[in-house]
Amino acid sequence: MTAEERLEDIEIAPAKGKLGVLLVGLGAVSTTFIAGVEAIKAGIAEPIGSLTQMGTIRLGKRTDNNTPMIKDFVPLADLNDIVFGAWDIFPDSAYDAAMHAGVLEKDLLAQLKTPLQKIKPMAAVFDTHYVKRLSGTNVKEGANKMELAQQLIDEIADFKRRNKCTRLVMVWAASTEIYQKGDHAAYRNINAFEKALQTNSKAIAPSMIYAYAAIKSGVPFANGAPNLSVDVPALVKLAEDMNVPVCGKDFKTGQTMMKTILAPGLKSRLLGLHGWYSTNILGNRDGEVLDDPESFKTKEESKLSVLEHILQPDKYPQLYKDFSHVVRINYYPPRGDNKEGWDNIDIFGWLGYKMQIKIDFLCRDSILAAPLCLDLALFMDLAQRAKMKGIQEWLSFYFKAPMTAPELYPEHDLFIQLMKLKNTLRYLRGEELITHLGLEYYD
Repeated sequence: MTAEERLEDIEIAPAKGKLGVLLVGLGAVSTTFIAGVEAIKAGIAEPIGSLTQMGTIRLGKRTDNNTPMIKDFVPLADLNDIVFGAWDIFPDSAYDAAMHAGVLEKDLLAQLKTPLQKIKPMAAVFDTHYVKRLSGTNVKEGANKMELAQQLIDEIADFKRRNKCTRLVMVWAASTEIYQKGDHAAYRNINAFEKALQTNSKAIAPSMIYAYAAIKSGVPFANGAPNLSVDVPALVKLAEDMNVPVCGKDFKTGQTMMKTILAPGLKSRLLGLHGWYSTNILGNRDGEVLDDPESFKTKEESKLSVLEHILQPDKYPQLYKDFSHVVRINYYPPRGDNKEGWDNIDIFGWLGYKMQIKIDFLCRDSILAAPLCLDLALFMDLAQRAKMKGIQEWLSFYFKAPMTAPELYPEHDLFIQLMKLKNTLRYLRGEELITHLGLEYYD
């Protein structure tokens, strides 16, 4: 298929009108995201960390010197057209929630007080069975989980009407739920799933109710936590049938981001690995939730999968068979949102000689996550306008545990993920894909 044929085949609807961004959870990540967008719109900050706002994309040969901004290359929604809505278990406005989160300086928040105070969360679907360390007063009630889903569907429609939005996207930025396996009978098909909603099955966590409501409303859904949420056969099939894009799981921010940068480098140089020990301390709401062993199990599964898939020990047994991989997360209130990720990496090289790498990453979790929320909202909106549906694997770049088709293993190498993302954008616009074959004009 030629570039010209691709361009004729793929029509992307223009990004006209307002884009409603619905956030599940109005905590540190969401308020940092909202405040950041408002600060950028006001001209008092730059969108650092956002691929959609600051990234470029090379087109054609290197000698062509054709590298437009991504936001100029594909038709993305303008930041001035974004309208925010949210659900949360606490009734605080985005301004009050941001002040409580303590991520951003009070002087900055004071400048953004007016738009942030206008954002007040709708009552959340919440159950302490799934997140044991939190409780709140701003919580929905219903006869069963199907009724709760219908309440969300009604609120989604009402939000779109009241804010005169032409399109919506939903991003899960709430807490990590307890660990659930993906093989429950309720997940097999939509009939079983809807029956489980009606019978209040414990297999249906709140995040799944949001995902169901979004898909039934025709709204793209991105999952920023390691919860199963939309990553079950029933909801993936529903998304395909409803022509809705979905993606997840778990925003790739601090320590795991570093692993997806370093591990491909070790593998590319064929350096061996004896062990990788990782520990984290953080004191925000996320840390408090993860202090519960059942929620930590969900996060642990997400974090542990990364190295196995990148290093492929089955293909390189001399280098990576039976390496030790340990992940710890400790709740330490004084740190607030300022997370510290410490890694000890035991490697070996020529003739088996041992070496070590030590990393101490003092990062700000919400500062790293906020631009991911923005990119996912804009790219998921683009995907829907391009009539893309179901799992959007090209957005794996943003996740610790990317969703894939059942027959595929997830790609975790950050650089391969970025190449796939940009090639998808090239494909959508009818441009030649860049394969880095090493030919005269390609690196």
